[in-house]
Amino acid sequence: MTVIIRDFHPADAEAVAEVRRAAIPFMVTTPESVAGQVANAPAGQRYRLLIGELDGRIVATAHTGLAFDHPEPGRSFSNPSVHPDARGRGVGSAMLAEAERYLAAEGATSLYAWVLDDQPHLGFAERRGYQLSRGSVFQRLDLATAELPPLPDPADLPAGVELRSVAELTDRVEEFYAADVEVTADEPGDLGGHRIDLAEWHALYWEHPDFDRELSIVALVDGAIAAFTVVHTDRRDRYQSGMTGTRRGHRGRGLATLAKTVSLHRARAAGFRTAFTGNDTDNQPMLAINRRFGYRPAQGERRAFKSLV
Repeated sequence: MTVIIRDFHPADAEAVAEVRRAAIPFMVTTPESVAGQVANAPAGQRYRLLIGELDGRIVATAHTGLAFDHPEPGRSFSNPSVHPDARGRGVGSAMLAEAERYLAAEGATSLYAWVLDDQPHLGFAERRGYQLSRGSVFQRLDLATAELPPLPDPADLPAGVELRSVAELTDRVEEFYAADVEVTADEPGDLGGHRIDLAEWHALYWEHPDFDRELSIVALVDGAIAAFTVVHTDRRDRYQSGMTGTRRGHRGRGLATLAKTVSLHRARAAGFRTAFTGNDTDNQPMLAINRRFGYRPAQGERRAFKSLV
């Protein structure tokens, strides 16, 4: 049995996507998004996509880099994923060891990872010196059978409110950027902080290969972006909420719920069968919204961290 840990090559994209789909089936992953994340990673992130081979077959992968936008220097991340068929054979251990070595050499003093919330994965992390903290939960919705809230009638919308797709508003990139930065700043987290600049945001998010602009819906209030739901799809049958949020001056009016309602109806009409989303367990407003749509928990995660010094 031969284990090799190496860097990603463009020809690996399909195999990496397959590993991620098997290891974390609650997320949309495509070969295009795998390659795009590597190509568009900000320079300050010192990003590496580690590949784990077992007897010549790609069976594991790990996003690895510096949390360059955090106000506290020295934080880093690595998120290993191992194909279920290859677990317990040393690939994950070798990959995590290489990530720790690399990040420490780049000046990182702590490493943060997401760990599936079950005993095998939690035990793996704890045996390697990781401490567990906050949680998150993947949620699943069967679009084929879900009883979605009725589509809002445009005539019944509150005064000044309009619902549009991102595809209809592609000339307003800077406004989308400002709205996304504001909403993201209020999300629970431990690796964000400083504003990402417009050029980096454009490459990472606006041009993301899985960003579905037809199904991503915006609530405008008096013509300005007030709330939105961003959607990633595999262009086949899987739909994933990337971010749903409302700008601070418009919260408490149900605008994000309206945007998500329209998006889910359009997704079902377009033939998408399964919808996924994920929320921090402290994000009670979004958890409540998703329960009303019929999302049910599919898999928990825990944040794990370790000192590298």
